[in-house]
Amino acid sequence: MNLRIVLLAAAAFVVGTVELIVGGILDLITADLHISVSAAGQFITVFSIAFALSAPILMNLTAKVERKTLYLTSLGVFLLSNVMIAFSSSYSLILFARILSAMSGAIIIVLSITLAPRLVSSSHKGRALGIIYMGISGSLVLGVPIGMLIGNTYGWRAPFLLIAGMSALAILGIAVFLKKSPPAKAIPLREQLASLRDSKIVSGQLISFLMLTGHLTLYAYFAPYVQSLFPISPGTLSLVYFLFGIAAVSGGGLGGWISDHWGTERALIVIVICFAIVMFILPFAAEISFYVFLVAVMVWSALSWALSPAQQTYLMQSAPKTADIQLSLNTSVMHLGVASGSFIGGVVIQQSSVANNSWVGGILVLIALGSAIYSLTRRSQRPSTVEE
Repeated sequence: MNLRIVLLAAAAFVVGTVELIVGGILDLITADLHISVSAAGQFITVFSIAFALSAPILMNLTAKVERKTLYLTSLGVFLLSNVMIAFSSSYSLILFARILSAMSGAIIIVLSITLAPRLVSSSHKGRALGIIYMGISGSLVLGVPIGMLIGNTYGWRAPFLLIAGMSALAILGIAVFLKKSPPAKAIPLREQLASLRDSKIVSGQLISFLMLTGHLTLYAYFAPYVQSLFPISPGTLSLVYFLFGIAAVSGGGLGGWISDHWGTERALIVIVICFAIVMFILPFAAEISFYVFLVAVMVWSALSWALSPAQQTYLMQSAPKTADIQLSLNTSVMHLGVASGSFIGGVVIQQSSVANNSWVGGILVLIALGSAIYSLTRRSQRPSTVEE
């Protein structure tokens, strides 16, 4: 296995952990900073918005910067931002540090994805990218639960110190083993946005946005949601997150299998419908028993990642001439969905109860289903020779 690819994947793992770890330690943050749960949830919202908006903009602004230098600089800013979070007691300063973390993290993720294929032969490019995405998804399986365990043992600031330490190790590894790499030709931001004039593509992108908005309406506040249903220990809650992560990663493979065997368009409809149904079922599953609820949670988790293979294939098939642009924009769209979901979930908690987050999330997923149906019924711009 290529050590340089592993280093890039490790950096992606750290960034993925930082984005969602707040959801697992909300109770610790709110108690220490004396803020509401919804206010703490905005640490996820601002991160996701900053990530989504800064990814295409910063990559264009830094288009002429040598890639290794840019990577090391971004890791340095990322490290500093997490140290700021660990030692700050100011809500405003922590929000600012989360924005810095997201902006630098966006560059790290994009660079990891673009650099990995350059480091291997053409026959191994797919595997290289697969390792990077394993780093991202692996943060759900290991990063968040481990962060919760450390947070519950040593305080909520400890995971951010650990992340800062891991960032320092990544800086050392990248500095030693990664060779200098010239920047590739950047796609102008105007060209990226121009591709969204097509209603089929816009509604296709909205599927991801609305799905993740519905998903994060509950998942961003999943810890308080579970604790409102069952009197479980922090250790048991960490186990729930761990199982959630395993199901999420396996869901990516499930989604690919469904897409290959049923076709992209049918897979989109089936997955979105099933996802909505499971979100509505969760409260009823909790009334039966904790274990039935846990099974429902794992199905919910698997479906949340099952959409990605079909979604990305659909975008490439619908707009083959701008496939790379669509995938880049879809990354930003998904993070905007994360931000919207965490914001809406906070509003639901403020206005009613965390018990209603599942219902609101399910309704948003039904809207995603409407967007999928609309997109699928629009005339395709792809060549007739493209197979689904």
